[in-house]
Amino acid sequence: MASILYLGGTGVISRACVRRSLDLGHDVSILTRGRSSLAGLEGVKTLVGDLRDPESVRAAIGSTSYDAVAQFVAFTPEHITRDIDVFEGRTGQYVFISSASAYEKPPKALPITESTPLRNPFWQYSRDKIACEDLLVAAFRDRGFPATIVRPSHTYDQTHIPTLGQGTDIERMRSGRPVIVHGDGTTQWTLTHSDDVAVGIAGLLSNPLAIGEAFTITGTHAPTWNQIYRWLAEAAGAPDAELVHVSSQAIAAFAPDLADGLLGDRSHSMVFDTAKITQLVPDFRTTITFDEGARRVVAWYDAHPHPGSPDSSTDAVFDRLVDYARSAGA
Repeated sequence: MASILYLGGTGVISRACVRRSLDLGHDVSILTRGRSSLAGLEGVKTLVGDLRDPESVRAAIGSTSYDAVAQFVAFTPEHITRDIDVFEGRTGQYVFISSASAYEKPPKALPITESTPLRNPFWQYSRDKIACEDLLVAAFRDRGFPATIVRPSHTYDQTHIPTLGQGTDIERMRSGRPVIVHGDGTTQWTLTHSDDVAVGIAGLLSNPLAIGEAFTITGTHAPTWNQIYRWLAEAAGAPDAELVHVSSQAIAAFAPDLADGLLGDRSHSMVFDTAKITQLVPDFRTTITFDEGARRVVAWYDAHPHPGSPDSSTDAVFDRLVDYARSAGA
């Protein structure tokens, strides 16, 4: 049994990883500001602290050392610098959750492997993740800081609708209104359920063979965006929903808040080689494909009230994009 400390425990991936670690019989603690949905889960020790304040973290963990620390909420080099200062000599392994969006965009070749260059000129989020990785690689090389880097791609659970408009898309489908799909909808996109990603991440925790290494942790399920929207439409009871295709550049111009993630990730075909993670974690594989995932997503959506869905501003932008696409095709 290993002692595992999760930094953050409220996200789609971290919740699933905590549960997986419990299933594996590990001694699990989470450190958050006290708002985690996992607080009170049987077998989880909850620590309360501010992850942006090193002294608060030190006070929360006291004199305890851990076999592995998994960091889910570090997004800038400053966050990593603080963690190294706090956890060096206090953990046998430090696992940083980076992002597969850090791989070069557009990719020169598919499938993506761990040796694919890291470069994303479109998205600051991805560049910050790369800078975090650079610090950890240097700390490992210079003084043996026991870092492991993992790069998930688009991970979802039943609470997360993976399309551009999320709940707005479901409502538009059901009301018979067109739904916007970026590009021509034929690019492949790897969608991985959080329960599957958790098998990979939890399997690396306290594994000495993972130290100093980076791992892509995605499934092998890479449908087209058209298929993703079709499965969601079928699950929503609107199998004949109209999909209107608009270039990613046009969507970014009409909806700047979508630009970074769209141009820096979603608009490119992203297919991954998972051989490296399966070598260390043989149980890792895709068990939930999005035809099933879409049914779970819509069922959860229907069971929970969504004030403000559809989002009026997103709805209005999509109407403008539909008009733009139709006028451009006239």
